Amino acid sequence: MTNPQNIVFDVKQLNLFYGETQALKNIDLPIYEREVTALIGPSGCGKSTFLRTLNRMNDLIESCRVEGDVYYHQTHIYQERMDVIGLRKKVGMVFQKPNPFPMSIYDNITYGPKCQGIKDKSELKRIVEESLKQAALWDEVKDRLKESALSLSGGQQQRLCIARTIAMKPDVILMDEPTSALDPVATAKIEDLIIELKKNYTIIIVTHNMQQAARISDKTAFFLMGEIIEFGDTAHIFSTPEHKKTEEYITGRFG
Repeated sequence: MTNPQNIVFDVKQLNLFYGETQALKNIDLPIYEREVTALIGPSGCGKSTFLRTLNRMNDLIESCRVEGDVYYHQTHIYQERMDVIGLRKKVGMVFQKPNPFPMSIYDNITYGPKCQGIKDKSELKRIVEESLKQAALWDEVKDRLKESALSLSGGQQQRLCIARTIAMKPDVILMDEPTSALDPVATAKIEDLIIELKKNYTIIIVTHNMQQAARISDKTAFFLMGEIIEFGDTAHIFSTPEHKKTEEYITGRFG
């Protein structure tokens, strides 16, 4: 049993509404430190909505209303005095489609640290090298740092976006289907990278790919119609799911 102090996020009775429509219903979910937690389920079942509650990205949607408790290291993140910008620094996000800034590879990585007031050139250089190495991209781009990030392949762009997130020294990395726009070779590189990154980061990934969830995650939560049907160790959920709906979904009978 994992110790309570290893819980990074503790979500209790979370309900989320877009206007009158309820998108999440009574979600209870612990997220454990330095593990990969996969969120699976059919399209429109609330996975990405849930992911965005963890760094309050849903705040950007006017009609969105959140009820319940989301604790990050025992701090309630929906309290009024919460430093949301500080939260998003600690809880980074990698999106479905690679979204590098239209600037050089170097400037993509240093953008965040510079916004935080880091001006020292040697420190910025160190951050660039360290972030790109952690994102398994350094060897491919170290001689091209002044080139546009848009000149990279899709898979390289996504690893650059991961490096850009790492440069902000996060604690948690949220990933919303990070390989869905990539070919199998690029996907395999990102999967290897995620397994490597969990040594230092807590990772929560939304994926439609059952094999991917089985390969890279420690825990899996199966979402359906805004509810969590089942949550537990990935090996257990994929080999002996307790709910018929979970079994039907992971064996491809629906979704």
